[in-house]
Amino acid sequence: MPKSAMVRARVEPRLKVRAERVLDRLGLTPTEAITVFYRQIELRNGLPFDVVIPNATTLKTFRDTDAGRDLVVCKDAEDMFRKLGI
Repeated sequence: MPKSAMVRARVEPRLKVRAERVLDRLGLTPTEAITVFYRQIELRNGLPFDVVIPNATTLKTFRDTDAGRDLVVCKDAEDMFRKLGI
């Protein structure tokens, strides 16, 4: 089917630049990424990811992780599984 519909959106310029760098590394144009996004919406009959507001515990975990607190460092997958008791 020929492409003839136009989608226009305004986004923060820095966000656009950063996102398009990622898309470039993935080998996708912005048009292709939007098409994938729309196709996933169609297939799932909704957004292709959860949209939630993090609770207080999750926010604290994000802050602690960003600050390097309470991290468990593993040498490899085997070490990780051992520390998890799996």
